[in-house]
Order: sequence, then C-alpha cells, then structure tokens
Amino acid sequence: NYYWLGRFDYHKAWALQKEIQDQVINYGLNNIVLFLEHDSVYTLGKNADSDNLLPTIPEGMEVVQTDRGGDITYHGPGQLIGYPIIDLKKYRRSITWFMRGLEKSIIDMLEKVDVSSSTKDGLTGVWVDDEKIAALGVRLSRWVSMHGFAVNVYTDLSLYRGMIPCGISNFGLTSIQRLKNNNYELESIARMMMNNINKMLDSEQVKKVVHV
Repeated sequence: NYYWLGRFDYHKAWALQKEIQDQVINYGLNNIVLFLEHDSVYTLGKNADSDNLLPTIPEGMEVVQTDRGGDITYHGPGQLIGYPIIDLKKYRRSITWFMRGLEKSIIDMLEKVDVSSSTKDGLTGVWVDDEKIAALGVRLSRWVSMHGFAVNVYTDLSLYRGMIPCGISNFGLTSIQRLKNNNYELESIARMMMNNINKMLDSEQVKKVVHV
C-alpha cells in the first residue's frame, strides 16, 4: 500500500511511522510506503557527529535527533521523501539487500528522467558524478523497516549550508531541477518510485518461490 501525504510535519510523520511499524510487527499489517515532503528540518542519525552541524545553519532551522542510521541530512520542500515500512522477513533478512535495492530503485527512476546516476563504493546514497542527489537512512525493528530515502527534486540546495551532509565534505549536492532545468512534480516522481519498489519486492518474492 502506497500513500501520498503531501507536505507533512516531520514529528508527526515519525510518530506515524512508529505506529505503522508496530502494527506490521505485532498485528501483521501489510507493508506500507509513505511518500511526502517536509518543511525545512535538519535531522541527525543516532550515531551522527555533532561537529557536522555548522555555525552557518540557516536562521530558524529546526534540528531533530532521530533513531535512524546515518549522519546529518536536510529535509525540505521540493524533496521527495519515501518511508518504506516493510517486513523484510517476507523478502530477505538483509539490510544490505534492502539498502542496495532502494538505491537501485532511485537510479532506475532517475534514468527515466534522463539523469544518469550511480552509487559510490563505501558510501550510502545515489550520486551524479561527485554530487549527491539522494540520501538514505533506515532503522529496523524485528526486521521491519522505517525511515527511508530522500531525493532532491527541486530542493533549495542553499539550505544545506549549515551542515556537512552525511558527514561527507569532499563531494557536492545536486537535484533533478538543477540537472534538467525541469520542474518535475513530486507526485510524478513518487509514482515512478512506487513502480520501482514494487519491482524490487516482487523480484525477491519470485526468487523465494523459485528457490522453494
């Protein structure tokens, strides 16, 4: 089940994810993926280095300590957020498989808008040459995921200036709009991501059936 929530408060989205994750774990609720965008906020992963938060932080920017993996990142308008709340026991009990699958889903989506992207060895996320276009960070509880990914569609990249994104200082940032000079709607990007995530999950279920 996929849901488009539109502009949604970060704290409310976090609480909603926790509630859904609990329902999936304890009551067998079907997998759910939430698509949305946030108001501007900096979020820190549970092992984030506070030194990556800089004095140049934009005035009034909220900073939230979260329970996801990864370091510090920015969420805001023009950025597609995807929160897949997936029971990996139905597919593969592997966080590596899940993360690489999400990255490939983003790479395939970008290919459809004529943006060539890739991953980088030893780094999480999706890159266009040496510029990051999508960040990922998840948390598992009893093999059920929450948090997820953020794709810069028409994000104001200047709002990253108060941080070292993901703790990586030697690479830049980019967005679909910057690369293509085209204002894609977040919902259209979400639909492409929905199809790609379906392919990722369906493919793994087919593999399990064939193996059995």
